[in-house]
Amino acid sequence: MSPSTPVSALTIAGSDSGGGAGIQADLKTFAAHQVHGLSAIAALTAQHTRGVIAVHVPPLDFLQAQIDACFDDFDIHAVKLGMLANAEVINLVADALERHRPQHVVLDPVMVATSGAKLLEDSALRALRERLLPLATLLTPNTPEAELLLGRRIKSANDAEDAAAALLAMGTGAVLLKGGHLQEGNRVIDRYFDGVSNEEFSHARLPVDAHGTGCTLASAITAQLCRGLSMANACEAAIDYVARGLAGGFAPGRSDVLVLDHFGAAPAA
Repeated sequence: MSPSTPVSALTIAGSDSGGGAGIQADLKTFAAHQVHGLSAIAALTAQHTRGVIAVHVPPLDFLQAQIDACFDDFDIHAVKLGMLANAEVINLVADALERHRPQHVVLDPVMVATSGAKLLEDSALRALRERLLPLATLLTPNTPEAELLLGRRIKSANDAEDAAAALLAMGTGAVLLKGGHLQEGNRVIDRYFDGVSNEEFSHARLPVDAHGTGCTLASAITAQLCRGLSMANACEAAIDYVARGLAGGFAPGRSDVLVLDHFGAAPAA
């Protein structure tokens, strides 16, 4: 990408005061891919590498103003969706996407905390299924999130393959089912399915506890779509980016939890 052809990506997600995940990770990822990053903050969190202390959801009219301001002034090629706290926020975002119609929408359905706790109320889960999935060109759930969306357990590779197809049938354009929670030996296998292509992307399972990998993966896919890659190739390139970021990860806080090295992982221009 050259300065004469600026392309912008928008993230609509939650802010992480600790800088390792959420909006902060998204903007670092966009910058590392030489894509201009825009943001509409759907939630403010007080958090660090040891956990979330508090969450504040801004007024809906202010979130709408942020989204509309970005679309009013920038050529937005792709949108990444992250933490959307309740049904009202989800419906507002869906309305905005229906108005503005970006070419790509990458939906990271942030629904389950690292502890396993469910983050979304039933009404929000229903709104996510009914309003956002049909607008998404790509859905990037981990296994617990896919289980919530489908209402069934995923315990094996066969279950994961069936789940990817079932998620696609719910209306999204393509699915990247992340394999980090599924025990398949010393490899992590992410499964991509778009109704035509069915691909597996495999990486070594690293013995680390890291923060912000899901946010970074979705935003890296968003950035690669802005750079002109196909959906499947964007997923593969983004998975490689996260792997490089993890390999160079560091622990800036007082816990052992790593954040990714975004700029050390940056792809070639």
